[in-house]
Amino acid sequence: MFEKNMGTVDRAVRAVIGVLLLILAFTTFGGVWAWIAGLIGIVLLATAAMGTCPPYSLLGIDTRKTKA
Repeated sequence: MFEKNMGTVDRAVRAVIGVLLLILAFTTFGGVWAWIAGLIGIVLLATAAMGTCPPYSLLGIDTRKTKA
């Protein structure tokens, strides 16, 4: 489907932030902020799991380590 364009560190950071946002959405935030935090958390987790970031693809960014 999409070509992978995210490195390991990028994926790990997104996963951690995504989990934290989901935890905050369910425990701390209320109302609209909970929905926003939850949605952003889900998107970050999904992109981390897939290893692909659509905006990176559009901008030609690739954070994977490349062999010389």
